[in-house]
Parts: sequence; C-alpha cells; structure tokens
Amino acid sequence: MYRDFGTVFFAVIMGVVMVSIPLIISWLIAPSNKTKDKLDTYECGEEAEGSAWLQFNIRFYIIALIFLIFDVEVVFLFPWAVVFKEMGLIALIEMGIFLLILCAGLAYVWVKSDLEWVRRRIKYGGGRYKPLSASSED
Repeated sequence: MYRDFGTVFFAVIMGVVMVSIPLIISWLIAPSNKTKDKLDTYECGEEAEGSAWLQFNIRFYIIALIFLIFDVEVVFLFPWAVVFKEMGLIALIEMGIFLLILCAGLAYVWVKSDLEWVRRRIKYGGGRYKPLSASSED
C-alpha cells in the first residue's frame, strides 16, 4: 500500500523538480537590465495611451462568461455521443435533462437581455448615460 503512495509522491516530487530547475537556471543566468522601454506596456507595436486601469463595460465580461459556460457545457456532448450506443435509453434521458437545463439557462440569459450588445434604455442612467435612462421622458 505504501508503495502506491510512494509512486505518487515520487511523481509529484519529479514534477516540482522539472518545473523549478529551469526557472531557477533562467533566473540565475538571464540578464536583468530593466530599462524604461522594457518596462513599458506593449500594445502591438503602438505607443501606449493613458492608463491601463480603465473601466470597461461589464457586457464584455458577461458575454465572455456566458460563452465560456455554454462552450464548456457542450464539451460534455462528445463523451456522451461515444457511449450512447452502450448505455441506450438511460443516456438519452440523462442528456435530455442536461440539455433542458442548458436551454433553461439560455432562456434565463435571454430574458435578462444579457445577449443584447446595445441596450436602448439604461435603468437609473447617469452622467453620459442620462439620455438613455429609462426614467427620462421622451
């Protein structure tokens, strides 16, 4: 029994060694002359404008998160397709439930209008969004 744990322990130790040795060697022999040009932000060869600490619209994050969720969920369809003939009706029922949950999530996102890129009305809009505010009168 301890031999099995010893094998796992040896694999973990070897993994740590194989990662740390190249990092230590590069840290020791790499030149470290930090200049303004090397520490400057690189933006595809263009000069950086302004600060990197910008506020951006939350819709970018929401759309990316929704895509990631549904993309990862769809990956589960491939193993199901491989074992479908072996499992038969049980696999079909389980995948039907899974797809119903996915469709319910998609319907929820759609109702919340998180899939719309541009919204016409903004609830409690202020500042430059005041003209788009839902509380403003047309």
